[in-house]
Amino acid sequence: MTRSSTPMIRMAAVDKHFGDLHVLRDINLEVDAGQVVVVLGPSGSGKSTLCRTINRLEPIDTGVIEVDGKELPEEGKALAGLRADVGMVFQSFNLFAHKTILENVTLAPIKVRRMPKGEAQTHGLALLERVGIANQKDKYPAQLSGGQQQRAAIARALAMKPKVMLFDEPTSALDPEMVQEVLDVMTTLAKEGMTMLVVTHEMGFARRAANRVVFMADGEIVEDASPDTFFSNPTSDRAKDFLGKILTH
Repeated sequence: MTRSSTPMIRMAAVDKHFGDLHVLRDINLEVDAGQVVVVLGPSGSGKSTLCRTINRLEPIDTGVIEVDGKELPEEGKALAGLRADVGMVFQSFNLFAHKTILENVTLAPIKVRRMPKGEAQTHGLALLERVGIANQKDKYPAQLSGGQQQRAAIARALAMKPKVMLFDEPTSALDPEMVQEVLDVMTTLAKEGMTMLVVTHEMGFARRAANRVVFMADGEIVEDASPDTFFSNPTSDRAKDFLGKILTH
């Protein structure tokens, strides 16, 4: 198999339970390098769990998950190494409150990638510039707006030079007027060819930036289509119902 034909993310026959609740049912999904896949679905459909299994924040019961052709290790150093290749941005920004924005961005490259401090700072500043908050570098997270904090969290994830970026509802904790500034950064990343899996309720972003829309319901992938096809011609009743509810608002 040649390098280029290896999907960046591969999930095969993945199952996951929380107690009696079957949250992921036989998930099969491949995301190619440079693809942007948006995961949509009603609350409780398993979207966030799916996202969190890809770097083993949630262990799976059965199945295989690979990133860039390597199966996810269970734990230990190998897992830490693999996690370094998978950037993750959550609903809550998870920044270190007692460190400045620049320190937040440079911490992992210095500690995990063993990057010299000067290089980490240069790289970190360039990333803060990229997400539009270089002028906030010496502030602490509490001094920033939610949108700025989330952009700092994206810069922090990018600082590890990941192969894949996972976004788990990155705008759902933000005030409406801050949503667009975060989506703009994500749209730019998508255009630059970053492999992205994005769980979101932002339909505009899904239409604009996604190569594929994956629609989940009750722990299953019900549809996997281009945004045009999904939004104009969904095939399942669940997707039609979902779109009927959200697109009329």
